[in-house]
Amino acid sequence: MMADKRTPVSTGQEVDTDRAVATRMRQVVGQGVLILAILIVTSGNWRWPWLWVYLLLSVCVLAVNARVLPRELMAERGTGHRQENVASWDRVISLLVGLTMLAVLVVCGLDERFGWSPPLSLAVHLLGAAGFVLGQLLFTWAMVSNAFFSTMVRLQAERGQAVASGGPYRYVRHPGYVGYIVAALGNAVLLGSLWGLVPAAVIGVGMIVRTALEDRTLQEQLEGYREYAQRVRYRLVPRIW
Repeated sequence: MMADKRTPVSTGQEVDTDRAVATRMRQVVGQGVLILAILIVTSGNWRWPWLWVYLLLSVCVLAVNARVLPRELMAERGTGHRQENVASWDRVISLLVGLTMLAVLVVCGLDERFGWSPPLSLAVHLLGAAGFVLGQLLFTWAMVSNAFFSTMVRLQAERGQAVASGGPYRYVRHPGYVGYIVAALGNAVLLGSLWGLVPAAVIGVGMIVRTALEDRTLQEQLEGYREYAQRVRYRLVPRIW
């Protein structure tokens, strides 16, 4: 997750930004349809109440994102031509985390179909829903606070990258990853699957590895990051790591 300074753009570049934002919106809609299809097919139950709760909460989070995220950041996430200088290890980790996130959905759906997990109380489902929403909102807060938050680990020299130190970055150095992990765990509990916590935990391990490697990259390549790391000592969890 990296940051850089905004630069003036020409009219032509604005057109490209508009297209990239539109592409991102189509991607988000496509991902939502895919997620819905996975859960319905694997569970065999389109009337599954917690599926629709999950979908409603996801739509609400996306509406918040569309409202608060900078257009430049949305465009960065919607186009491939900006993904330059990406660390090779990050391509592997990102792919594995993405596949494991799909595994969470598949396991949750199959769990609903075959009843692998015992029935969870309403309070536990709601606890999962709270974790999912809070994790997503922390992820959003990190993106809003870091105008150059990227999908991949890369040094954005072309955009005049600088250290992000506001918002949640005042407390931990990688708050977006914290949000991602909490949302993944909350997702499984929301959908009532204790077995879904297994791939969700694997996601957590993957993000911890990514955090360590990214932090090392930033300290080596991003000016001012070493000083920032001395001020904000913890990567993910205050007083722990």
